Amino acid sequence: MNQVAPLTFLCDVQDLQDRAARGFDPFDRGRDTVLALLLDGRPKVYRNDCPHLNVPMQYRKDRFMTPGGEYIVCFAHGARFLPENGLCVSGPCLGQSLTELACLVDGEGRIWLET
Repeated sequence: MNQVAPLTFLCDVQDLQDRAARGFDPFDRGRDTVLALLLDGRPKVYRNDCPHLNVPMQYRKDRFMTPGGEYIVCFAHGARFLPENGLCVSGPCLGQSLTELACLVDGEGRIWLET
């Protein structure tokens, strides 16, 4: 018997921009626990949790990216992560990765997290 993972609504695709991450609190924890962005029109979602110290990565609401959108940055210690796969390419957690969350987009353009 196949079981379907429960889904949690995150946002509409139109709420995101290419290489411009936004924070969300889909599990009502009182802070942005995930960050999401579009890469070539497809959503990528990661936990807002730096593998170096397990702290939130933004210094201000929705401030996760380098100015040109090349990297996701943990502003606590400057670690830089590739948006494509969450791999840390510089900083104190070099070689570690952000935790990616599985998501899907429905026919109406809504992004759902598989929980």
